[in-house]
Amino acid sequence: MTFEVISEHACFGGVQGFYRHSSTAIGLPMRFGVYRPPQALGPNARPVPVLFYLAGLTCTEETFAIKAGAQRVAAGLGLMLVTPDTSPRDTGVPGADDAWDFGHGAGFCLDATQEPYARHWRMESWLTAELPAVLAQHFPAQAGDDAQAAMTMGVFGHSMGGHGALTLALRHPGLYRSVSALAPIAAPMQCPWGQEAFSGYLGDDETAWAGHDAAALIQAGARCPPLLVDQGEADKFLATQLHPHLLEAACRAAGQPLTLRRHAGYDHGYFFIASFVEDHLRHHAQALCA
Repeated sequence: MTFEVISEHACFGGVQGFYRHSSTAIGLPMRFGVYRPPQALGPNARPVPVLFYLAGLTCTEETFAIKAGAQRVAAGLGLMLVTPDTSPRDTGVPGADDAWDFGHGAGFCLDATQEPYARHWRMESWLTAELPAVLAQHFPAQAGDDAQAAMTMGVFGHSMGGHGALTLALRHPGLYRSVSALAPIAAPMQCPWGQEAFSGYLGDDETAWAGHDAAALIQAGARCPPLLVDQGEADKFLATQLHPHLLEAACRAAGQPLTLRRHAGYDHGYFFIASFVEDHLRHHAQALCA
């Protein structure tokens, strides 16, 4: 298997599909979803901007596509939505299913350096290089002499995926024209989720951790397009895991543009995401469709 169509469904004049390909970066099959808006289909199809959504812990390529209700807005704006899986699957690594916040379903959008994870947990390489190339090859609306280089891309995400959206944009300047996050793990070096993941995937050297921490990256001089971040104030993970105030302080000190919106009553789940996803798509469209 090199590329496989799992299923495709008509949706708001476009097509919501789910796919699998043999990943060289991961060394295993990887799954992802793609919503192609009406503008990318038919005889008058044209290249459209590509917006990656990185999901949170325990999620799959289907979670956002089913729960967020984003396709209606994406159809109107002419955005292709790409929803990668959150980690490699069926790795055979002992203990990879023992915890819900580490291992399978918890890729943390980085390339692991520690065994037994270094072989398959190479999410950063897959997300930033290999998956865009797969999209350019297999989706006609991205066709062209150098389709991958010509793709206009943005990235956003939720929780662990919000961490990934921020750090990938900061670590790969120029790759993404727009970036945003919903309830991101904003300073993972300072929270149990990040400490567990970084020690397991990257080892004990905290200098390596700092290269995957959004607040630390900004403090060290990394920059990205203006950030939009939404955070629910009733989020049970806010105080212990997310720390948006640390991202806010780092951005303020560094002059990194950030709009941080706090919302009373909203928790960490997809009711929160569905409530504000249209704002995020319009934030990206303003940059990607200009």
